[in-house]
Amino acid sequence: MEKKVAVVGAGLVGSLLSVYLARRGYKIDVYERRGDLRTGNLAGGRSINLALSERGWNGLRGIGLEEEIRKISIPMSGRVIHHVNGEIDFQPYGKEGQAIYSVSRLGLNIRLMELADASENISFHFDEGCVRADLEKGLLGFENQKTGLFSEVETDLIFGSDGAFSALRLSMQMTDRYDYSQTYLEHGYKELSIPTTADGNFAMHQNALHIWPRGGFMLIALPNLDKSFTCTLFFPFEGEKSFSKINTPENLLQFFNETFPDVVPLMPTLVEDFFNNPTGSLMTVRCFPWAYKDKVLLIGDAAHAIVPFFGQGMNCGFEDCTVLEELMNQNDKDLGEVFRKFELSRKPNSDAIAQLALDNFIEMRDLVGDKKFLLRKKIEAEINKKYPDQWLSQYSMVTFSNIPYSEALRRGENQRIIMDKVMQIPDIENKWNSEEVMNRIKTEMGN
Repeated sequence: MEKKVAVVGAGLVGSLLSVYLARRGYKIDVYERRGDLRTGNLAGGRSINLALSERGWNGLRGIGLEEEIRKISIPMSGRVIHHVNGEIDFQPYGKEGQAIYSVSRLGLNIRLMELADASENISFHFDEGCVRADLEKGLLGFENQKTGLFSEVETDLIFGSDGAFSALRLSMQMTDRYDYSQTYLEHGYKELSIPTTADGNFAMHQNALHIWPRGGFMLIALPNLDKSFTCTLFFPFEGEKSFSKINTPENLLQFFNETFPDVVPLMPTLVEDFFNNPTGSLMTVRCFPWAYKDKVLLIGDAAHAIVPFFGQGMNCGFEDCTVLEELMNQNDKDLGEVFRKFELSRKPNSDAIAQLALDNFIEMRDLVGDKKFLLRKKIEAEINKKYPDQWLSQYSMVTFSNIPYSEALRRGENQRIIMDKVMQIPDIENKWNSEEVMNRIKTEMGN
């Protein structure tokens, strides 16, 4: 008998997962709390740009969507660092030709939904918020967000891709010996914007992620296809410099003119954007197990929500889909075993990228403008050039490869220890690429 499958959540990961499952012959019902994104009438959704990298491309490649999405994405080959004094530095992300890609969250989600909706095996149900789940019986209860009516469906298999505040995970938390934690940063985020110039062009270099690091907080900007930039201010909720202190147009403009002087002329709607756009919070979710017998599986943010500072939230969720697909290719007769292997392999990697994302926030806001840090990165690039098989930057391992996140974390920590020693070498600023220094590094690597 054919299994009935329910996917709770029609976001990026839920839509991609549905396509993969449908291609295996499953009949899938997708339930989404929000309305249909394709109607264009929705408000309050996140529109922060996403940074697509190799793991995400791999997920799209598997359903034949890679080339189409590349056409609506903008390559960003490095960071442009904006200093308070107006100076600008460019820091490449990887080797020549390597880039991360700015893509619209909404645009990508809509395209994935369109692809899913084109399958005769997938049916969408919008405005249906999951409010309860009987994991053992496979019963899901939904409340319609427009009518308030309650309905219940019975299904054989449930995938929870309903995000950081997953209703399905909440039901799993009621089971015995369930581990769960959610931790918030003291920082929140607010979306701002830089429109096109008067002649319709980009106001800044378009093939880069722009960062205004200010020690403890930062502003970033990603390019859009319409030649505007989506900006995000990551800023403390409380404190001397915080969202709580900026409560009038006057002190907003004073703060921006002092802290981000070069961006003020580029933001004609700064005051309106700041006071009209919501302030979002930043949370990390860790939980385990992700599966309940052979009946339920959490995936994406429902299993491992992370902060956005390595640009890996979506990429990690897409990698969930490809790892699950590989495991099902090996054995789709015993889903209990598939789910068990999936959670055991993905949990260490999701924990690793959660930590890497937290660490990268410190790097982006505090270090990218530091001369010692820049020298360190220059030395690492030289080591990679001389020993490409032994030294790959942690950023490249995470962003431009499919090396497991846990391995990238481990190798990155080993390299950090070596670099700490290298940076203590007297007069390293002047002899960083000398034979003496390179021999020291070679010895530390065990060559």
